[in-house]
Amino acid sequence: MTTTVLPGSPLPSQGDGNVYYILTDDFPYGSKLFHAGSMCFLKERNYLHSIACGPTSTRFLRVTMLDDNSITTIDPEILQPVKEEEAVFLLAINILNERLNCFLDRCSLEAAVKATVGQQVVVDLNQQQFTGTIRYIGKISKSPLSSPLCPSYFGVELQGDGEGRGHSDGTYNVSEYFKCKQNHGLFLPLNKIRFIPALGGDPAREEPKPDVDKVVPVKAGDTIGFYLDDVFRQGIAMDVYKEGTQWLVKVCPEEEGPTDVFRDIPMDSVVKEGLLSPAFEPDMALGSQRQMKRERSESGEELESRKQSLDVNSMVQITLDKGNPVSGIIRWLGYMPKIEHKMAGVELDEEKGVTDGEWLGTRYFHCPPKRGLFVKLQSCQPDMRFQCVSSGLLDPSTSSLMNSPQVLANFPPLRNGTAVHVLQGRMKGIQGHCNSCYMDAALFSLFSCTSVLDSMLFKPSLPPEGHIQKILRDEIVNPLRRNGFVAANSVMHLRQQLTEKGQCSSFATSEKDPEEFLNLIMHHILGIEPLLKLQSGGQKEQECYCYQIFIDKQEELVVPNVQQLVEHSFLSSNLKLVEIPSCFIIQMPRFGKEYKMFSKIIPSLELDITDLLLDSPRECFVCGDVATQECSECFKDKMFAVTGMKQYCKSCCRQAHSHYRRKAHRPTKLHIPEEFQGRSHVDSPRIPRERMELFAVLCIETSHYVSFVKYGPEKENWLFFDSMADRHGDENGFNIPIVTLCPEVAKYLQLPVAALAMEQPRDMEGVAKRLFCDAYMYMYQSKKMALYK
Repeated sequence: MTTTVLPGSPLPSQGDGNVYYILTDDFPYGSKLFHAGSMCFLKERNYLHSIACGPTSTRFLRVTMLDDNSITTIDPEILQPVKEEEAVFLLAINILNERLNCFLDRCSLEAAVKATVGQQVVVDLNQQQFTGTIRYIGKISKSPLSSPLCPSYFGVELQGDGEGRGHSDGTYNVSEYFKCKQNHGLFLPLNKIRFIPALGGDPAREEPKPDVDKVVPVKAGDTIGFYLDDVFRQGIAMDVYKEGTQWLVKVCPEEEGPTDVFRDIPMDSVVKEGLLSPAFEPDMALGSQRQMKRERSESGEELESRKQSLDVNSMVQITLDKGNPVSGIIRWLGYMPKIEHKMAGVELDEEKGVTDGEWLGTRYFHCPPKRGLFVKLQSCQPDMRFQCVSSGLLDPSTSSLMNSPQVLANFPPLRNGTAVHVLQGRMKGIQGHCNSCYMDAALFSLFSCTSVLDSMLFKPSLPPEGHIQKILRDEIVNPLRRNGFVAANSVMHLRQQLTEKGQCSSFATSEKDPEEFLNLIMHHILGIEPLLKLQSGGQKEQECYCYQIFIDKQEELVVPNVQQLVEHSFLSSNLKLVEIPSCFIIQMPRFGKEYKMFSKIIPSLELDITDLLLDSPRECFVCGDVATQECSECFKDKMFAVTGMKQYCKSCCRQAHSHYRRKAHRPTKLHIPEEFQGRSHVDSPRIPRERMELFAVLCIETSHYVSFVKYGPEKENWLFFDSMADRHGDENGFNIPIVTLCPEVAKYLQLPVAALAMEQPRDMEGVAKRLFCDAYMYMYQSKKMALYK
């Protein structure tokens, strides 16, 4: 019999044990959504039974979720096997994306499995790091009867500056696991600990001492010699550690200037002080000396070549004091008085600089205060976050996209199954970097699944602005539609150009709002025709690209929909649309980014603008005949429906206002197009309704923008995009954009208003809460008008 093995699955042994897995991607199951990082298991005998039945039965696996003990049928393609000894440590991490990151970081997970009591660790506590010693490893609570595993934690005794910052004396829930002073102990999961390899630890876990001494002849504090840029230098060994099979020495070189620039040197490239002598270099064999100098010369040429590739607007990294790296953009290159080296003026991503671009009374460039820094050009390294990605995190096809090559061929927007296939997953969408979420979310919303504003990509532009249009089209939109991914360097390229063209010098670094970006690129850069033409009370037409809703607090609007908000806003400002817009971008009523006028807003999948149009035929909302009058007071009357403008034909108006409560109303006359005058509804077709469809929603929470995009006709066809959903690495790492399906939105769209008002945001499934509670900007399109504009 041929045995089928599930993708990525281990070969279980015969018996009654369990096979454990971790989800590498989100998986919707009915009304539930199991997020990446969730863990599950199945019995070995069930596994063996499923593979014995042939490949057709293994399309899905019936597993038990460890987090809530629910039984689920899941696609094995998104499962990765986990050893039981690793699963107990992962299960202690409650934040799922951090759990998945720890699983992907094999070094950290393997170190946890090999950790021993007495080992030194570094603890992450309230964004500060303290040293400590492991005093206990294991579970700190009883295993639930329904769960085969119990999470394992590390009991740590804090030391040094961390003393007194703990929460325990080694006791947890009355049970004592180790002893230490009060408030010196902590129980921590794997993701809060960094393991320090001890060279002099347990001899049973290390190679024999003589072998270690042969491999590691240098220890921290030793003075050593080494080559750097073809020059023999000396320095102090600050740390000795092992990466894979190679030993490295972290060195603070002498004569590096006022900052401590740490350098990591291979062990076989350094020599200890006791072995140094004045004749160290001359004593070398002539052939080996020439070979070494030739190799170092070649290395120096490569380094110099890399430095020469850096130019103004290059993204770079710089090592500050104590080895802390910072990132920034070169704003100026040149020579400064009394300094022989070529200098770079860098605008940093964070406020870790010392200037705003001015030095000793001379201004070299402009940037916000404490964001500027002048350094030697040779101290700048290309920002590797935009050069490559660890192949261990992403698959090869995704890694090859990190350089974001231009895509010159034009691609249509993604719809239905194609959108899901191309866009869904980790490292999908537009990669965020340095406060770019406002732009990432706006661009993804406008171009991923609709072509309503593709005129921005192809409209003939003036020569100076053609470069920006080309960046937008060939480096962002086309790669997004073709590959489903845009690297941060492409968006940074656009931001740099907008900084140069705009009135603000901080588009490349500072936090902005989507409407500020849209107004700049649509009006000032590309010069496209305004999306909206409005008129108020017969006054001169107004033009704009986004419409901000302004309304007074309405007691009757507890959980309003977008249709109601637009109608109230237009009526209170006496506004009408001069023409049907191809794209209607609406900003929700908010005061700043914190205060929201409404705790929830219901998305209107269709926006009926028939009664908002100027000089357009209107229908009597009572009998359906051609309307001749409109009454704003009736719109507020609670006796009528909460949605829809209140306009009447002549007879219905007379009848409605015969009521004593409405006799004081003052209806206004409507303009009736000539072809509709004298028309009777009995023998004439109904007046057509003009409706626009919702295609995207931008949301904001704590100054971070995300977006929901409608990729198909069904109510469940929603994508959720976050350009900074996850992160790989710390300061030297990069953001991981994620696009997920969110069909749970449909469930809440179908709820009655009263039921939706009672829903607690924290209890709403998946990301639905973000859509209903954090909406900032709604985007509607008229496919009919998009053909002409």
